[in-house]
Amino acid sequence: MSSSPRTRPTPGTVVTVSAVLLLIALAAAAVALGFDPLGGAQGFVTGLYPPVAVTEQGARIRDLYTIVFLVAAAIFLLVEGLIIWSVIRYRRKPGDDTLPAQTHGNNLAELVWTIVPSLIVVGLFVVSWQTLNAVDTAAADPETRIRAVAGQFQWQFDYLSDDGQTVLYTQSQAAGEGGGMAVPAGRTVQLTLTSQDVIHAFYVPQFLFKRDVVPGRVNQFDFKVNASDAGQTFRGQCAELCGTGHRIMLFEVHALSPADFDAWLDAKIAEANPTPPPPPSGEAGVTLEVSALNVAFEQASLTAPAGAPFQIVFDNQDSGVPHNVAIHKDLPTGEEVFKGEIFSGPDKRTYDVAPLEAGAYAFVCTVHPTMTGTLTVE
Repeated sequence: MSSSPRTRPTPGTVVTVSAVLLLIALAAAAVALGFDPLGGAQGFVTGLYPPVAVTEQGARIRDLYTIVFLVAAAIFLLVEGLIIWSVIRYRRKPGDDTLPAQTHGNNLAELVWTIVPSLIVVGLFVVSWQTLNAVDTAAADPETRIRAVAGQFQWQFDYLSDDGQTVLYTQSQAAGEGGGMAVPAGRTVQLTLTSQDVIHAFYVPQFLFKRDVVPGRVNQFDFKVNASDAGQTFRGQCAELCGTGHRIMLFEVHALSPADFDAWLDAKIAEANPTPPPPPSGEAGVTLEVSALNVAFEQASLTAPAGAPFQIVFDNQDSGVPHNVAIHKDLPTGEEVFKGEIFSGPDKRTYDVAPLEAGAYAFVCTVHPTMTGTLTVE
């Protein structure tokens, strides 16, 4: 009595089953270790998108990105799907010893892959053109005018009057406590960009926008931060390699409510134009000479008398770069006991410093904290 021969699985079937079992085991191990597949997938998809836009213009750019992304994803899925279908449908099977029938030319297919891509390109051109025109539109009468002045390696923000020329207030500290560019959320801000030396670039990731700052050329654009984002701070940076100090060319954008912005600007204007103090009487006391060049103090150490007022004559020799002299207790990061006016060079200022107790101090540039020296009061 004969029995029918056993059928053995083909090598391809064994490999496929082994791969499926391996994937199942890996997935089970990942879940057991606390990996969240849905969260990971969501993070992956989110990583394909730019940051959430905080301006009206940025929202338009993000909408354009979404359109282009969806079109690209649809084309990718279609092409990959057809490849996989072709591999499965026309794979070589046992007994296939001859080539299948070959198709040479197909008018319908050629029309489809010529007309459809052309329509896609034309459609993307139209929506891109509309977005570009909307983003580059400059208001004839913006509600707020600011000029960003870029220089190696610092930003300066001038708040302008309605004529676009008169400077109401200059913010020389681009980041940190008390620094940064303040803007009113919900109002149109027109930003003018100028450079004093080399090519820089103004870039705030959440604006979804970058514009070059070119010497000898004035660039300009409008933006409106969403009113719902008032109270937020956005980080910005120079996005064009501009020299050895490029990495420190950072700035902050503080979105304020319109009322808070108006109050802030009025206070800054009043602070920048105080009533001059009466001239000092008696002896002028000790005068210390301090100079700055190439973003560094030329004096490493100073000495002043304890318990007596003294003056600091500060010579800022860096053209277009804002500096000042501040005095901190013990270390450059210690308590600030004196802060001189920030101004751009080349220029000089004389600071009147109140009496200090004997001890060790540091003098620092508020704008460039790497500029330090030691002050001994004795």
